[in-house]
Amino acid sequence: MELQKYFSKFLLKKRKRQLTERDYNLSMALNKMLGTEVQNVALYREAFSLKNSSKNQDNSNYERLEFLGDSVLGTIISCHLFQTYPQANEGYLTQMKSKIVNRKNLNKLGEDLKLTDLLQKQASVALGENISGNLFEALIGAVYLDFHYDTCKKIILERLLTPSEINKLENKIVSYKGLLLEWSQKKKLNIKYETCEEIQVNKAITFRCHVWLGDEKIANATETSKKKAEEKAAQRAFYILNKKENILGNPKTL
Repeated sequence: MELQKYFSKFLLKKRKRQLTERDYNLSMALNKMLGTEVQNVALYREAFSLKNSSKNQDNSNYERLEFLGDSVLGTIISCHLFQTYPQANEGYLTQMKSKIVNRKNLNKLGEDLKLTDLLQKQASVALGENISGNLFEALIGAVYLDFHYDTCKKIILERLLTPSEINKLENKIVSYKGLLLEWSQKKKLNIKYETCEEIQVNKAITFRCHVWLGDEKIANATETSKKKAEEKAAQRAFYILNKKENILGNPKTL
């Protein structure tokens, strides 16, 4: 046992000498996060690198790994849902997958893991609102290339996005607008959205959306973008309508 401890410390010191201080710190943070020792730190360095505006320098960044991670995550989640819900139909599985891999949830996962703390260089401009979710997908892409599919799946479902976290999303509504559309089609009712620009006293432009059910105006909301206004108005319409009818019904048979 003492000999094993000696060689473990020896290999750790040797590995530390082979890495730059930045790469060593990155690998240690990832080892703790992933529950295993990363092999190719260069992959993770790329996963946490921002796009460089200069054409004369190495412009490797997280975007290619984000593209790969998006597909890998989608496959792993699809397989997990297929096995976990054997009686669920295609519509329910699609909804559940959307709740898990939608941008808002991925951003939350990335924020909870504090992935922006692992960025290799300080950004000269403000980071986009989806950066945490983008880095989460890039991390998945790096893990896949570093360990291949089976280990990547294990890391995701045991460390990054556990089944218990997935279960919490079962009754979560991702899009009220989409939910109302599905309900209205099922009931053969007509729901429409009217959105217009409004100029405020400080000259800021906002968007007001009205939700109509047939000839009745049932809700409205104002937001900074057309998309946000429609979603907020749809949410208000949902709560109004849900008092009269059970809009959700049985989600596994929608």
